[in-house]
Amino acid sequence: MSDDKKSVQYEVVDDGYFEKRGLRRHARVWSLWALGVGAVISGDFFGWNFGLAQGGFGGLLVATAVITVMYGGLCFSIAEMSPALPHTGGAYSFARTAMGPWGAYLTGLAENMEYVLTPAVIVVAIGSYLGAIFETPAWAEPVWWAVAYSAFVGLNVYGVEVSFRFTVLITFAALATLGVFYVGAIGHFDLSRALDIEGASRWFPHGVTGVFGALPFAIWFYLAIEELPLAAEEAHDPVRDMPKGILYGLLTLVATAFLTLVLNTAMAPGAEALSTSEEPLFDGFRTIFGDGIGAKALALVAVTGLVASFHSIIFAYGRQIYSLSRAGYFPRVLSVTGAKAKTPHVALIAGAVLGYGAALVIHFTGGQQTSVGAVLINMAVFGAVISYVFQMASYVLLRVRFPKLERPYRSPFGVAGAVVAMVIALVTLVALFVVDPIYRLVVIGAAVWYAAGLVYFAVYARHRLVYSPEEEFAARYEAEHGGG
Repeated sequence: MSDDKKSVQYEVVDDGYFEKRGLRRHARVWSLWALGVGAVISGDFFGWNFGLAQGGFGGLLVATAVITVMYGGLCFSIAEMSPALPHTGGAYSFARTAMGPWGAYLTGLAENMEYVLTPAVIVVAIGSYLGAIFETPAWAEPVWWAVAYSAFVGLNVYGVEVSFRFTVLITFAALATLGVFYVGAIGHFDLSRALDIEGASRWFPHGVTGVFGALPFAIWFYLAIEELPLAAEEAHDPVRDMPKGILYGLLTLVATAFLTLVLNTAMAPGAEALSTSEEPLFDGFRTIFGDGIGAKALALVAVTGLVASFHSIIFAYGRQIYSLSRAGYFPRVLSVTGAKAKTPHVALIAGAVLGYGAALVIHFTGGQQTSVGAVLINMAVFGAVISYVFQMASYVLLRVRFPKLERPYRSPFGVAGAVVAMVIALVTLVALFVVDPIYRLVVIGAAVWYAAGLVYFAVYARHRLVYSPEEEFAARYEAEHGGG
């Protein structure tokens, strides 16, 4: 059977197909809040600080303000779309209804790159923190990565109930760690430390171009908050709870982003040293508590923030791969769930293998002058901003094509908010290709990865799609209400 445009074909599957691909409902509003905040909170512990090298303190501060506006538009838009289209596919689901199968795949593939590579960024930071705490040699870092992936993929495979309970616990622990840091940092606040990078001026050492170059790193304060719609089929009441979880999470992250940026930078060792640090929060704890056992113990506690995000985004890529493979966009075997736990174990393991492999390749080929974490951040942001552009395009098209679609929540910023977010995402996409030459090279590599995925869909997958819940809803709604 083919769709009306004859560009894709759907295959009939047997009755047992979806029985082998079921999920279990568990999450409520605070579980969703914890999932969203937990996915992002590692951005306060690591990654954002590389933006200091690009724009200095002032440049990164402005970039963070701009990116906050972008995520405001994005989050209010998906808070409207997610209860209207409450499927595990999330962004892919929005695009499928708004733009058809090709738009769905373009969106889903970009988001997949983001969610597979983001845990790889975080696991590099986990290895760096643990290596610094336990003083293990540099060659042991990939061992820490393997241990972390094994532990938290295993936890996600074990069951959604345990997974969400752990998410709530570890997110509160991470926020408590940041709270201790903020209180301790106030007594060491020295703005001159934040302005110690030499250049054209103290606030903007690299001028306006520095703000431009800092945008991808400012995203790290918020990247992955948009994963929440992926939990729609595991939430008890996604129509009521999803918008609350998204918007409460965004409010929490805005507060932590600016507190971290200002307080962590305006203390020893200063912006210049912090701009290349693999464990910036640990550096701050050293300043507050000294370099003894106490600081190391607190740094070990600080790993909770990294663990919170690592665990939460493993959940996200598992569900994202599951939804795309259930519909046939990715190999269908990836969507099989466990008979007892009802978790997408094949998708979880496959995503871990890809992320770990990407980190290893960069680790062994990048050379001493390249931060593995910073390289992976740029690759993850490449996928993220492309998916943001398509998500905001989906929002606008849904408003235009299907004005009568039931929307339990409506964004107060409407189409204007979505368009502003889309423009900022496009500017950030351009920034990825025009800043540091090393980062530009790996982003080109990410673009090749994306292009290869498009070839796979064009040649093979588009002829073997399945009417999953996302596909069936989109096809039925368009047939009943027309394309506008």
